Amino acid sequence: MKHIIAIVGVASLFFAEPSAAQIDLKGLIKGKVQSTVEESVSEGVDKTVDKAKEGVANIFMKKGRNPSDSASASKMKGSEKTNVDAVEPGPQVGSGLKSYSKYDFVPGDQILFYEDFSQDAIGDFPALWTTDGNGEVRTLDIGADAVHWLYMAQPGSVYCCTKAVGFPKNFIFEFDIAPDENFQSEIELCLYEDPEGMEINDDLYPGRAGLQIQMNEEAWNTKGYHADSDMEWLEAHSSANPCKPNEVNHVIIWVQGRRVRIYHLGAKVLDSPTNIFSDVKFNRIRFSSSGSECRPFITGIKVTTAAPDTRSKLLTEGKLVSYGILFDTDKAEMKPESYGTVSDVAKVLQDNPEVRIRIVGHTDGDGDEKHNLDLSKRRAEAVKKALTGQFGIDGARIETDGKGEDEPVASNDTSEGKAKNRRVELIRL
Repeated sequence: MKHIIAIVGVASLFFAEPSAAQIDLKGLIKGKVQSTVEESVSEGVDKTVDKAKEGVANIFMKKGRNPSDSASASKMKGSEKTNVDAVEPGPQVGSGLKSYSKYDFVPGDQILFYEDFSQDAIGDFPALWTTDGNGEVRTLDIGADAVHWLYMAQPGSVYCCTKAVGFPKNFIFEFDIAPDENFQSEIELCLYEDPEGMEINDDLYPGRAGLQIQMNEEAWNTKGYHADSDMEWLEAHSSANPCKPNEVNHVIIWVQGRRVRIYHLGAKVLDSPTNIFSDVKFNRIRFSSSGSECRPFITGIKVTTAAPDTRSKLLTEGKLVSYGILFDTDKAEMKPESYGTVSDVAKVLQDNPEVRIRIVGHTDGDGDEKHNLDLSKRRAEAVKKALTGQFGIDGARIETDGKGEDEPVASNDTSEGKAKNRRVELIRL
């Protein structure tokens, strides 16, 4: 079941660190950081697209077949493949909540893992990660939350989180990724179960079992695998709303038991009901880039519990803590990904017209205390505005307040603690 990744190359070819002009990312590079990564320059090599695709095929080859190729994969004996190209792609553009109305997921009330590399120095490899290749933390000027990014500098290498994460059966996994212009090759996220607790695993199918999510500029390919199963893998494929090179892509993966759904660009782009083997217990996170020259940037990796019982939290317990109502740094306008959570709250209020609530905003400890207090109040008002303006809830039923950084639920000394403190609470009156 386990296959060691072969780093595909050409004789005497070594990977070179691309210049800022090569990376491009449409001007997102704030400034080239002096690299701590030693990379040799390759010269006089004809890096054609055909050679790039050949590299991808060699790296992902299994028993003589390329599992990311839909034609060959569908013929594999003992495999199960789901084609979900028919998923409606939804709106391609738009920043309002309504444009994201197909976001039916609701993040839970617990953050299990968060990583934005803000605790790591620019130019260093991040402390909680390890690799068999090269990489470093860099800064991209994107004018949003993300400031620090992990630059995956060497194609064909793996980038593993050394911290084990106790994934529940149902969870939501989010991350931001910015591929460069060489995005014809695959970038892979692998969530897997490794009972041995290995910090680095460069097997093609690591651990006992897991889920691979491969993405490029044309498609999504997912593969569930299990070392003890006679079936090689469980597959799904979609070409809806693929990730875009030279842009920041926010990818959301919702796992419910064996079911896998992926959201991107305002819509659900893949929905596979049996994409994971039944007894998998995920505990590891790994990214890798394969093939030719793609060197992506990643950040904002977040794992939350999924779909809290909003009705029970508000009506029975009297309080809902939400990490699904999102804002950019230092702004009070809701991100469109907040639609699922806000609409879920609206449904409870519509079904229970006697219920009144108070919306309370909270921030982390960064910045000025007075400013944070004002920001938290404006964010609470923004949620009320959405409930009244887009969902027709009577404004007299909603009070708002903000606590700023005054009531933390975790330490503000870590990225994960800050993420837990940035929240919206809804309290029944």
